[in-house]
Amino acid sequence: MSLPTDQLPQDVEQLSRMVLARDARIADLQEEVASLKRLIHGARSEMLSTIDPAQASFDLGDLSTVPVAANDDRPDGGEQGLRCRPSAARNIGFLPKHLPRYDVVIEPESRTCSCCGGGLHGIGETTSEALDVVPAILRVRRTIRPRYACRACENGVLQAPAPARFMDGGMATTALAAHIVVSKFAWHLPLYRQTQIFAGYGVSLDRGTLGIWVARVAWWLKPLYDRLLAFIRSQPRVFSDETRLPRLDPGRKRTKVCQLWAQAIDDRPWNGPAPPAVGYIFSESRSAREAERQLASFNGVLQVDGYTAYKTLARHRGKSNSSPLRLAFCLAHARRKFVDVVKLTGSPEALTIVSMLAEIYRIEQEIRGQSAEDRQSIRQRRSAPVMREIRTRLLELKDDISTQSALAKAINYTLTHWTGLTAFIDDGTIEVDSNIVERSMKSVALTRKNSMFVGNVKGGETFAILASLVNSAKLNGLDPHNWLADVLERIVSGSTTINQLDRLLPWNWKAEHHQVAA
Repeated sequence: MSLPTDQLPQDVEQLSRMVLARDARIADLQEEVASLKRLIHGARSEMLSTIDPAQASFDLGDLSTVPVAANDDRPDGGEQGLRCRPSAARNIGFLPKHLPRYDVVIEPESRTCSCCGGGLHGIGETTSEALDVVPAILRVRRTIRPRYACRACENGVLQAPAPARFMDGGMATTALAAHIVVSKFAWHLPLYRQTQIFAGYGVSLDRGTLGIWVARVAWWLKPLYDRLLAFIRSQPRVFSDETRLPRLDPGRKRTKVCQLWAQAIDDRPWNGPAPPAVGYIFSESRSAREAERQLASFNGVLQVDGYTAYKTLARHRGKSNSSPLRLAFCLAHARRKFVDVVKLTGSPEALTIVSMLAEIYRIEQEIRGQSAEDRQSIRQRRSAPVMREIRTRLLELKDDISTQSALAKAINYTLTHWTGLTAFIDDGTIEVDSNIVERSMKSVALTRKNSMFVGNVKGGETFAILASLVNSAKLNGLDPHNWLADVLERIVSGSTTINQLDRLLPWNWKAEHHQVAA
C-alpha cells in the first residue's frame, strides 16, 4: 500500500532503504508472474535448449549436452548415455523371435519355362517378414459339468464341483477382468472408453458393471498388495513422493483433493539385490502424521524431495529415539530451481551453478551399473570436490544478492537441504535424485488425466491396489495382462494359498516361469 506524501519519512537513508526494498519486492513479483506464465503457456522441459534466444550472449560452454537424469533406466551407462538425446530405437531388419510365425507362399502364375516349355524346379526362395495383428476376439466360455449316476443305486449321482469364480454369478472370466484392469491402469484406458470398445464388438456393458468387476479384482488382490508394501518397506532404501488424486464429494458438489502416496525401490543402478517395485497408498491427507502412519515400520534411507512432512517425520524419529530414519534429498529438485532462474532472468550466476551440477550428472552416467563400492569411490574422488565448489559459490552469492530474488530462494533451498543433497557421496547405494519414484508417478498422472477422479474412498483404495501391482509388473519387464490373469486365477481357484502369496509377486513369478521354461 502506498503511503500518503505527508507520511513519508524525511531521512534520506530510510527513504533509500524503502526504495530498495520496494524494488526488490517488485522484482520478486515480476519473477513470480513470469514463472506462472511459463507454467501455463511455456515448455515444461528442463533442457537448457529452451532458454530464451535473447540470452545467447551468455557462454553456455558445454551445457548444450547436459545429460539426462542419471537413473534413466538405460541398460548401458557408457558414452552413449552421455548424449543429450538418444537415437531412435527402430526395429530394422528383424522381428522378435518369440512371436509366432505363419507362412504365406506366393507361387508364380505358371511354372513352365517361357523359352522351351519345360517344367521349372525350385532353386531357392526369398523370405521377408512383416508384423501382423489379430484383433481381440471376444468369446463365451461354456463350462459343462456332466452328471453321472449308478444304475444299481438310487443316490449315486456324481458331478464335478463348479470352479470358483472371481465374482459369484458374474458373467466375466478372470482373463476378461484382468484385461479390463490392465487396460485402465497400465494403458490408461478409462472404463467408459472400454464400454465403447465392447459396444463395437456388439457386447453391451454398463460402465458401472465394469467398475464392480474392477473393485472385486482389487478385493481379491488386497493381500498380495499388502505383501508388496511390506516388502518395499523392509528395504534399507526407499523413495517416496505424493501426488493429488481427486475424489467425488457429493455433499460439497465438487471434488475433494486427496493424495496418492508412492513408495518405490530400485537397486538396478548399482546392481543391488532388490527388484524394482512401487506401491501406492490412497489417503485424504498429506500431513506428516499420514507419512508417519505409512512408514512406521520403515527404518533406513528415505529419498524424497524437500516436502516438510518428511522433514517433520525425521525430526520426530530423532526425538523419540525410535527407528532411525535418514533423509536423502533430490538434487534434481535443487537443479530445477536454478534452471528456472536462468529461464526467467538469464542470470549468469545461476547458469554457472547449473553447469557445475551438469558435471555431477555426467559422472553419474559414467558409473551407472557399477558396484556400490566403485560408485562411492568415484563419487568421493570426482563428485565431492564439485559439490564443495558449488557450496562455496552459493555462500559467496548469498551475501551479494537481494534476499527476495528468485536466485536467493534457490540458493537458500539448496543450502538448507545440503546434508541430504550430498548423502549420495558417502554411500554408493543412494541415488543422486529421486527420479525413480517420480517416474512411477507418470502412469498415475496419465490414468488420472483420462479418468479425472475416483468415486469415493473405496475407489481410491482400489486405484492404489491395482496401480501398484500392475506397475510393479511392468517395472519387472512382464506383460501385465499375462501376469495378472495368471495370478488372479491362482488366487481365486485356491491353487496358491494365502501363505504362498510371495510366490506371486512379479519378480518371484518371473523367476518361477523362467525356471519352468528352462
